[in-house]
Parts: sequence; C-alpha cells; structure tokens
Amino acid sequence: MEDVLICLTASHRNASFDLLERLSIGAPTAASRLVTDSDVLDGAVVLATCNRFEAYLDIAGDDRDSAVSATVDAVATASDLDPAEVLRSVNVLGGKDVVQHLFAVSSGLESVVVGETEISGQVRRSLEDARSNGTTTSDLERLFQEAAHTSRGVKTRTRIGAAGRSLVRLGLELASSRVTDWGRTRVLLIGTGSYAATTIAALRDRGADTIQVFSPSGRAPWFAAKHDLVAAHDLRQAIGSSDVVITCTSSEVPVVEPADLDDGVRRIVIDLGLPRNVDPDAADVDGVELLDLETISIHAPIAELNAESEARAMVEDAVSRFRAQALEQSTTPALVAFRKHVFDILDDEIDRAKRRADGDDASAEQTERALRHLVGVLLHRPSVRARELGRAGRGEEFVGALDALFGVRPEPEAELPSPVVPLAERTAPERIDRDRSDEADAS
Repeated sequence: MEDVLICLTASHRNASFDLLERLSIGAPTAASRLVTDSDVLDGAVVLATCNRFEAYLDIAGDDRDSAVSATVDAVATASDLDPAEVLRSVNVLGGKDVVQHLFAVSSGLESVVVGETEISGQVRRSLEDARSNGTTTSDLERLFQEAAHTSRGVKTRTRIGAAGRSLVRLGLELASSRVTDWGRTRVLLIGTGSYAATTIAALRDRGADTIQVFSPSGRAPWFAAKHDLVAAHDLRQAIGSSDVVITCTSSEVPVVEPADLDDGVRRIVIDLGLPRNVDPDAADVDGVELLDLETISIHAPIAELNAESEARAMVEDAVSRFRAQALEQSTTPALVAFRKHVFDILDDEIDRAKRRADGDDASAEQTERALRHLVGVLLHRPSVRARELGRAGRGEEFVGALDALFGVRPEPEAELPSPVVPLAERTAPERIDRDRSDEADAS
C-alpha cells in the first residue's frame, strides 16, 4: 500500500509558549524512537524550535489516527506533558497541505517574525538529525530537500528576509526605545552559538561596542577572541556591570535567576532562549524590564505586504511543481517494468536474428540497429503518456492498462533503488555548508 505523508504542527499561533518550551526539550529525544517503537510509521522528521513543534511522518497505508496517537504519546511522555493537552494543541495536515506548510515554514512565512532567517537552518538540521537517527525515508528526503531549495529562492528573490526581520533584531528594536545611546551602553551576551554571532552583528549595527560575553560551558574566551569581545568569568559580576543582558543559550534550565539581578537597578534583559534562559520571576525584580520571546512576538511587526505576497506566490509555485513531479513519478515503477518487458523481448529477437544470420555480422548488426530504433520509437509515446496521466492524477489507469494488455506489473517499491544520496556521499560544498550551520551553542 502507498505510503502517506502527514504533519503534526503546533506553533505560537495555536499553542502556549510554555507547551512549546517543554516540547522543544522532549520532542527531539523522542524522535529516534518514533519509528522503531511504532508499527505504523516508516519515517519521521521532528522540528522543534523556539516557536513551533512539527512532526513530519511517513506512514504505511492510511492509518492516520494510529500514527497521530503514537506520535503524540511519544513526544508527550518525553516532554512530561499530558497527551490530551498535546493533541489539543496540534493541527494534523495531510496531502498537499503538508508540502505547502513545510515550504512556508522553511521560508520563514509562518514564524513569529515573518521572514526570519534562522528557521531554514533549523529545518535543515532537523533532517540531518533524522538521518543520524535512521528515521528518514526517500519521500521525506525529497520533501525536505525541495523545501530547502524553495527557501533559498524566497530569500534571494524577495525582500522577505531583509535585515531587521529576525527575532534578534526585533528584540533590539524594542530595547532601543529604552536605550538612548547604544555606544555608551554596556552589554552582556550570555551564549556563544550561532544566535550569539547574529546578536553581535545586530548590536554593532546599532553602535554598541562595549560587549562582554559569558558562556556556562566555558567557551567565552574562545568566542571573545574570535569576535573581539571581553570574556566574562563571573556571571553575577558581569550582570552587575551591564545595562543590557541578552541570553541565547540552549541550556535546559534558566541561567539567570532573580537573585542574580540587583534590586532597584534599571536594566533590560532580553531572553532569546527556548527553553527560557531567564527565570520569569526576574520580571518582578525592581528596575528590571524582561523581554522574552512571548513578549517579542506580541510586538512582531505587520509583514511588508508586497514582499510577503511575492514570497507566498513563490511557495505556491514550488508546491505545484513538487506535486506535479510527484504525480509524474507515480507511474515510474510501472514504466520501468514495461520497458524491461519490452527490452527482454527485444534481446531475444536480436539473439534469434544473429543465429539466422549464419555468420553474416554486417547483416546482424543492421538488423539489431533497426530493431532497437523501432523499439525506441514505439516506447516514446507510452513514456510521454505515462507522465501525462501521472500529472493528471490518472496514473492508475496506465498501471492498469499495462497489466491488462501485457500482464506487466511494477515491482514492489522496496525493490526499487533509493534516490537518496547518503550524507557521507554528498559533495564537499554541501558538507562545508552543513558544518558552518552547526555551530550552535550547547551551553
């Protein structure tokens, strides 16, 4: 029976940040067990970011309910959540909606800040994690690879990802209404991953040049030397000497507690971490203004309508092309079986012709050329028609006709060669690009 792709999705639009925060910790740990512990899942790719949880599932047959139930139970258990609460918070997508949703997510069109640039790398890493866990399939590979191609096109051909649209820059824009002069502002950055590097660039764009960096994992000296910063070794002391504190680590527990903040001292704290890097009670400390992801999302600007419209049109075009290609390929196994059937007959006829030629090699060669040309001409129209019927959603008619006329049936899908290129066999530039994207801080 044909495999089916479905998607379970929860985001800032339909789920609380508390639930998303817990899923961001637990769901990735459950990903590797989703397939091995389930009889209905052939593959799974789990994406858990600061404002969304997604599970893309390749299920055998059409037992969607069992696949959804198994996935919800697994991620809820790993996240210490009630499965019923998770089920209420997720939308289940199927068919074309899965393709359209992933392409839009990867292009930043479903983010808190429309057009944010971080999401495409997070989508790419979720696929690489699935490869490492052995939970991807050829259909999931093709879906995610085309999503990456689409997001690159949206980024290069529209203004949707223009500077200032990321969560980092939006957080700093909100802080700028309280900061009179960034050049005189003392900033402490907690975290040394790719988000931290983005934050430094955004701070320097605003004129900030007094920046300390602290890392719970001890990477601050290395990171400070790389970015021309000052490494902080004592967190409490570093906070005390700063006007603005920005956190962006992947720590699963808060790294800044209310006790770390002096009472009565005016200070802005921007928490870009998920899970939270700053205890929410820090907002109750006198003089502290806390800007966390939930607060930032409330102030997310209305998208530039022209840019978003253009980007969504590109996504729709990409979805249509992807669907058309998938429909065309639905007849490929039957067409391969038919061509094998015809060429087997051709080879038998060529062998008989050679035997009848009785040593006349020139005659045998001429006969072989004529027969191969004839078969090529005869196969052309069925090949074209197979693609046309597939694109029109009528591929079963082609398969049925071959069976009725010639007794030819496609081989089981498992016996066909996989179109997926193993990670180790990808080209060097692809591996370099992947490695550069994997510098996220684990502190």
